[in-house]
Amino acid sequence: MMDGTRPHSPERIARELDWNLLRTFVVLAESRSVTHAAQELRLKQPSVSAALRKLEDRIGRKLIDRSPGRYALTDAGRLLYREAVEINGSVLRLSTLMREITDEVQGHVKIAVASHVVCPLFDEAIAGFHAQNPAASLSIGVLSSADAIAEVVAKRASLAVCLVRSHSPRLEYRRLYREYFGLFCGPPHPLFGRSDLTRGDLAGHKSVSFDTDRLHDVLKPVTLMRAQAELGEKITGSSSHLEEVRRMIVAGMGVGPLPVHVAGRDVADGLLWQVPPYTGLPAIDVHVVWNPAAVKNRAEELFLRALLDAIERTPIEARTYA
Repeated sequence: MMDGTRPHSPERIARELDWNLLRTFVVLAESRSVTHAAQELRLKQPSVSAALRKLEDRIGRKLIDRSPGRYALTDAGRLLYREAVEINGSVLRLSTLMREITDEVQGHVKIAVASHVVCPLFDEAIAGFHAQNPAASLSIGVLSSADAIAEVVAKRASLAVCLVRSHSPRLEYRRLYREYFGLFCGPPHPLFGRSDLTRGDLAGHKSVSFDTDRLHDVLKPVTLMRAQAELGEKITGSSSHLEEVRRMIVAGMGVGPLPVHVAGRDVADGLLWQVPPYTGLPAIDVHVVWNPAAVKNRAEELFLRALLDAIERTPIEARTYA
């Protein structure tokens, strides 16, 4: 090389790497073939293939294994994809940040939440933020907890409100509230309406639950509660969304877990009936999760700060819903 750098040195990559190549690679990595990626990008297949070859030349590594009958990221491809997704999130935010340099807060806050988050403190934070910043906008997308966290990692969401299985050193976490899970059945179920139930009465009955209701996952305490109730091992219905788990319980598909404070109204309306155990219920924490590496617009900064301040001011006892 004329400048003395190695062919694939960090200096050369930083100087010569084209952002459009990275953007194309993100789509390739999320596609099932080059043809599919070309359709997503609205480009011709040869152009996409050429972009991949050029990127592999710049990086000095093969990124996608395209042998006959196979289309998969290599180890280098997986590593590059992880970084490129974050870069993509940062680039997409630039134009938004530039537009928001005004005296009035006009930014957008995108929140990813787990299904059916019921927390008065969270609701009050939204209400207060809107009252103080009426020109700012806010959107809430409902996802599984794992997908909500993935959106924060990729910088596509301002923050997440969800369950947390394990903590990543790349993210920040703050407990928003604690909820307790009980077991419930619906009107068609033979245990519905019975006030004389013991835990033994549940033995062998069918159950419905969440996709994360497994011993190695975030709802492990709920899994143990179901096991202690000796419910049938086979789960006849499952979902990552609380509303759909509730739907299956109400329909009589089986006994299932729900947060007690969320199910309270349905119990009062005669749509759900709580069954044993009634004490020693498993506690599950719901967290606020954000990415400190993401460059936040003013609206995002203000909303996150207001929510964290509200958490700090409110004792955990007042954020525990039984």
